[in-house]
Amino acid sequence: MGATSRVALVYPSPYRVGMSSLGFQWILATLRAAGISAERAFLPDDLVAFQAEGGVLRTYETGTPVGDFPLIGVSLAYELELAGLVRLLELSGVPPLRQQRGPQHPRVLLGGPLTFSNPLPASPFVDAMLLGEADDEVVDIVLGGIDQPRDAWLGRVQAAAGGFVPERDGTRLPAVARASDKLLPARGAILAPEAELSDMFLIEGERGCHRQCAFCVMRRSTNGGMRLVSPDRILDLVPDHARRVGLVGAAISDHPKLPQLLQALLDSGRSVGVSSLRADRVAHKPDIPRLLRLGGYRTLTVASDAASQRLRRSMSKGTTQAHLLACAHAAAEHDYRVLKVYMMLGVPDEQPDDLAELIASTKALAAIHPLALGIAPFVPKRNTPLDAAPFAGIKTVEARLRQLRQGLRGTRAEVRATSARWAWVEWQLAQGGPEAGEAVMRAVANGGRFAAWRDALSAVPRTAAAPWRAN
Repeated sequence: MGATSRVALVYPSPYRVGMSSLGFQWILATLRAAGISAERAFLPDDLVAFQAEGGVLRTYETGTPVGDFPLIGVSLAYELELAGLVRLLELSGVPPLRQQRGPQHPRVLLGGPLTFSNPLPASPFVDAMLLGEADDEVVDIVLGGIDQPRDAWLGRVQAAAGGFVPERDGTRLPAVARASDKLLPARGAILAPEAELSDMFLIEGERGCHRQCAFCVMRRSTNGGMRLVSPDRILDLVPDHARRVGLVGAAISDHPKLPQLLQALLDSGRSVGVSSLRADRVAHKPDIPRLLRLGGYRTLTVASDAASQRLRRSMSKGTTQAHLLACAHAAAEHDYRVLKVYMMLGVPDEQPDDLAELIASTKALAAIHPLALGIAPFVPKRNTPLDAAPFAGIKTVEARLRQLRQGLRGTRAEVRATSARWAWVEWQLAQGGPEAGEAVMRAVANGGRFAAWRDALSAVPRTAAAPWRAN
């Protein structure tokens, strides 16, 4: 390894989002620990102004143009960030489509959470991907991408766990990689005051999930379920200067020793946060909401995931109304500002009676404590039991949202919903192939508004896996 071992590690969203990603921070730390000069780059906060001024995307550390690096490493979290990837490459002076690049251009390597589901729409833009947990492979693959001839490097990627080379493998995806337990836990290397999780040291308390929720790509069958990190190991890795600690994991509230860990962090004079809470754990372990409030939490956040108990059972989700009521009582008892409940609308077989139950349930919760109902339209994802389920439709979701808002009028429940239109775009990409990625290019080129996405995606040939229909 020589002084030329440099890589631009990029995140296709603004700094405040990228630096709140533990996966991005962990790969950055892993590469630097191996002696690789890994420099960060993000989309500008004001993209329109940056483009109007003819700006060139440069790294955060040295101001080097991203296009001058031999290798660009990309972390992609979810489907709509594909537009950010296209824009990021364009701002770097790199043709987004792999087929339009030559030997003078950087190679592009992609990883990140999206690779657990369906990374195929990203395949036209990259030379290679690492699917799943890249902890074991990333150093060798990055070094090869910097130093090796391209053909040899692509062969090396194909031989790696989770390695995928679109121009050679087509649409045949390998199994996602699983990292060695000895490499756990992932942890952050930088306290970023401008990030969404401001100045918080991020560290895994566990990896994976032991539950079987039918809509989730991180369910028990993915990479062996839940792998715990001991509280002693976590405490040993928290640096002395970190005054805020965020415990990360798909099912962190299922860690059997979470209350003891929270108490130890509080006793050390730190504030604490967690990445997710399960309503049944809050109900059965009242120390969790109590300790989080002592640690600085002001919003108690859980998920109901579906409108009714019937639908939750159909999706193998164990949350009950009794659990949610216990969360509302905990929020009131410990003087939380608000109880936030996340759920999906438009799940398979959703009926008017389910929506009526949701309205009644939400009224009961709001009578106990102020509530924010965070609603996302259901988007079926690859590698889940609900992969082949339909998208409910833009008009259907919007009509149910109107009914929900009307039913909750005059209560202490606020409805915060993500766009049904953009959920439709996410669905098309989540179920699409490389052709959907090429449609991203057209949508971005035509301004990136919903109409441009609708037109671009509707032009993609229909397949059984992706019924293109902006209903």
